[in-house]
Amino acid sequence: MSVIVREFRPEDAPGVTRVRRACAPYVVTTPASVLFDVVASPPARRYRLLVAERDGEAVGWAGAGITHESPEPGQGHVSAGVHPDHRGRGVGGRLLAAAEEHLVAAGARAAHTWVADRPECRSFAERRGYLSARTMRYQLLDLAAAALPDPAAALAPGVELRTAADFAADPRPLFEADAEVVADEPTDVPVVSDDYAGWLRDTWGDPLLDQRLSTVVLVDGEVAAFTAAHTDGATRYVSGMTGTRRAHRGRGLAALAKTDSLRRARAAGFRSAYTSNDSTNAPMLAVNRRLGYRVCATEVGHVRTLG
Repeated sequence: MSVIVREFRPEDAPGVTRVRRACAPYVVTTPASVLFDVVASPPARRYRLLVAERDGEAVGWAGAGITHESPEPGQGHVSAGVHPDHRGRGVGGRLLAAAEEHLVAAGARAAHTWVADRPECRSFAERRGYLSARTMRYQLLDLAAAALPDPAAALAPGVELRTAADFAADPRPLFEADAEVVADEPTDVPVVSDDYAGWLRDTWGDPLLDQRLSTVVLVDGEVAAFTAAHTDGATRYVSGMTGTRRAHRGRGLAALAKTDSLRRARAAGFRSAYTSNDSTNAPMLAVNRRLGYRVCATEVGHVRTLG
């Protein structure tokens, strides 16, 4: 049978998860997170998820929406993937075209995407008018065998280690730290994180977030650094975000947070740890190398003018 491109339905979540994992094994995806992206997306994001189906089986997907947190209006984002067993038959082109149609209708003037740094993937994007920009390094740590640094016998005066779960009653201090760190992240589309309710919904409410494994560093009682742990609930762990507030940088607090979180993850039975950094983020790349991470994949940001 031919491939049908249609709207996502909740029962598609396991199939889309399977395709995403086959396309990008270095990104943690679960059926719950796929469904969350759709049902919890705010109206301003105009998010739409499409599925390519053959013989009742999901073989590809595409998601598109507006980056509504950006001060630059009209910035859209799109992502798509086709299962390796079904490539070369025009499925990816059909998915991308449908996703771009949605972005144009939503008022987007540009479409931003990430493309695997492989000749066939970059060629696919370039033939459709996408221009390359920055690169992202995905890294893998064999958590079961990693020689993680031992915990310090004593922390510096005023420094404490907590978990995100300790902030369950009032996570606003984590929101404030996250907003400051996100503002300094290398990106082609800057965003402003000033919506606490939106942060509670999108970040704090993310089903991938494990609050018990997410480490928070306090200095004199205030949040100074953190690492957010995302997991598949089984064996795979991802550093969703690691950062230090500006006033506390250069003291090794990000490494402290990340190492503590990795120890917690290993003790909880997770076997593989993934992380990612913009290729210009030298400080975090250095932290990850010292912890034993090695690059396992590279993606290249691309952008296309729409309309």
